[in-house]
Amino acid sequence: MKVLLAHTPEMRRNYYGDRSLNGLRAAAEVILHEGDDPLDAAGLVRAADDADIIVADRMTEGRGEIFAQLPRLRAFVRCAVDIRNINVEEASKAGVLVTRAGPGFVQAVAELALGFMVDLSRGVSRTTADYQAGRKPEARMGRQLAGSRIGIIGYGSIGRYLAEIAKVLRMEVLVADPFADVGDSAIRHVGLDELLAASDYVVCLAIANEQTENLIGEAALARMQKHAFFINLSRGNLVDEAALARALLEHRIAGAAMDVGRAPDQMPTPELAKLPNVIATPHVGGLTPQAIEYQSLETVRQVEAIVKGEVPPGAVNADRWTRRP
Repeated sequence: MKVLLAHTPEMRRNYYGDRSLNGLRAAAEVILHEGDDPLDAAGLVRAADDADIIVADRMTEGRGEIFAQLPRLRAFVRCAVDIRNINVEEASKAGVLVTRAGPGFVQAVAELALGFMVDLSRGVSRTTADYQAGRKPEARMGRQLAGSRIGIIGYGSIGRYLAEIAKVLRMEVLVADPFADVGDSAIRHVGLDELLAASDYVVCLAIANEQTENLIGEAALARMQKHAFFINLSRGNLVDEAALARALLEHRIAGAAMDVGRAPDQMPTPELAKLPNVIATPHVGGLTPQAIEYQSLETVRQVEAIVKGEVPPGAVNADRWTRRP
């Protein structure tokens, strides 16, 4: 069995690692993508012509008609939770199994949210930049997290973990998620409008789908308090970036922090990131050794199962998998 690891060399270093690569090589013959650019659909078809399994990163293009053009392909293994870059229906029509990895980045992303809140509140990045540029920084009044109110949009794995951290920090916790059962008397389960109006920190952790497209737009931002901060650690398409830019430039909210956006590779948009009341990081929320190894090692276990003809954990269309070994 042959496996194409579709990550570019840089993505392999950051998101796969030697331990997982060695595990993959123990399970099958591995073909590496050595180009610096991510594989588009045509490039993936060429690279995977001789492969039984594709292990793909977030930049690999799994949409389009690739599955019909790869008659040898048995499985498309996604090294993350998000599989929006894969056309699952076309894969199923061709009898190709699609899998996803579990959320191994929960702690890493929640910790970054905490770092964003501290930085926004105390001006760490701003004053550091002033010092490094030889300017005298302004000593501004900060805000402590204890006693403040955090509003978490989306009560999935990360939202739950962040809520527990916030409780320990003696923050008041509000959650907006119409599909979640909170079940914790210390957390207020409220509607989105109430959360936006009442929170000092609004942290967006909702899933990205058609229903949440531009969830945070002009109307949502208008409900936020002038001193409040908006933090996005979900996906860029949940935010109307033009509306957010206006709110920031007009100081209708105090500031924002983001690890995601609508730029390539789901990174923050440079036009937003350069604003003085914005903190931005280049989509690194899950970029810790523990987080990436959790997911990459899971793909190794999935490949091991696929080679044996077994349905691995994380399979999303096992009932239509006809290209079994």
